[in-house]
Amino acid sequence: MISVKSTITCDLEGVIETYNEGAAQIFGYTPEEVIGKKRVSLFSPGLVVLGHVERWLKVAREQSIYEGKTVFVRKDGTQFPARIRITPTFRDGVQTGYCGVTEPIEESVEVPISFGTKLLSWLVVTRAPFLTAAIMPVLIGGAFAALMLPGGAPFPTGLFLLTLLGVMMLHLASNVFNDYFDWKRGTDQANATYFLKYSGGSRAIELGLIDLAGTWRLAWGLLAVAVAIGLFLTWQVGTGVLLLGLTGAALGYFYTAPPVRLVARHGLGELAIGLAFGPLITLGTSYVVLGGFDLGWTGFLLGIPVGLLTANILVINQIPDFEADASTGKNHLVVTLGTRRTPYLYGAILGLALLVHLWLAATTPGSTWLWWLPAALLAAYGAYIIQYMVRHLEQRTLVHANVQTIQLNILYGLLFSAVILFG
Repeated sequence: MISVKSTITCDLEGVIETYNEGAAQIFGYTPEEVIGKKRVSLFSPGLVVLGHVERWLKVAREQSIYEGKTVFVRKDGTQFPARIRITPTFRDGVQTGYCGVTEPIEESVEVPISFGTKLLSWLVVTRAPFLTAAIMPVLIGGAFAALMLPGGAPFPTGLFLLTLLGVMMLHLASNVFNDYFDWKRGTDQANATYFLKYSGGSRAIELGLIDLAGTWRLAWGLLAVAVAIGLFLTWQVGTGVLLLGLTGAALGYFYTAPPVRLVARHGLGELAIGLAFGPLITLGTSYVVLGGFDLGWTGFLLGIPVGLLTANILVINQIPDFEADASTGKNHLVVTLGTRRTPYLYGAILGLALLVHLWLAATTPGSTWLWWLPAALLAAYGAYIIQYMVRHLEQRTLVHANVQTIQLNILYGLLFSAVILFG
């Protein structure tokens, strides 16, 4: 067993800043391969990262040191037991990161992995926490369609829930296909600046939670479930379900899949996501509830604002991914326009969402004054996010705006659904 110690420092996001000779001997990577390019999670099994590292760091912050035993992973994929010591690092009295000292040991170490951690790993692989982007338009479309049912007609709860499940499966399949093609293209490997949990993909392959082949199989499995649900709904309701479902599936698949690769088409990717996570879902949900296209264009237009808000989630998440995306031909709008213009792009998309909602509030039969409340939310909350973006655009604190953009999408969807039903 190697009798040297590894000393590695990283920033608060885990990006490696220093890497000594002992680390190179123990882990097998050269300093040029990892400094500023990789995160310390590279050296641990993915389930250990998910189940234990956050707690270790919390202990280190609160008690100034964490000491324990764990298992690490070398560059060649082999694992070895080691003693680890983690301490926080500071500059001018402010914590800037962590220092980890690793010493291989001659004893067996078993790191316990709970069922909850294993479940969490699948949430990470599929990026399930982002499902709210698909759920909100289902709620909006379902709420409006419920009001349009003929007098005495029951709401088709079972079909509605199947629609919700089918849309969720399509979303998860799109997420996993996205990870698969980004990894094959080398985009994820080139990205060290992503914000944890919010951008840069799931990082599931990098963490070893699933391999590339497994990602491909999982994506097709999720899509197969969605198609099965769609075929059942088609049998129960009509072919409109199949048409809209296949359109949404194609947009999600070809967002990153060659040869179309919409994300590289200077704005077509954002347009595709805005359509897939807005109008197509509200129109499809109303079709299932009412048994046809009874709402006409209204069913489509209802989803435009929430679809645009989802496009803005995409836009703000692309800021930290800018360099990696540009280097691998992922020419979305942020790469096309540059990060400095992103607040203007974000504001334009938000402004369009606001205008469409105002038009709906003014012209939709049956709308009341309550329909203006979501517009007020978009204007006030959106203005706050934009001014925060401008002040933090080139800082890691921008992640707060990423979180707020997701919350705006959720709050708008819930509020709009509520005012439709109760207004």
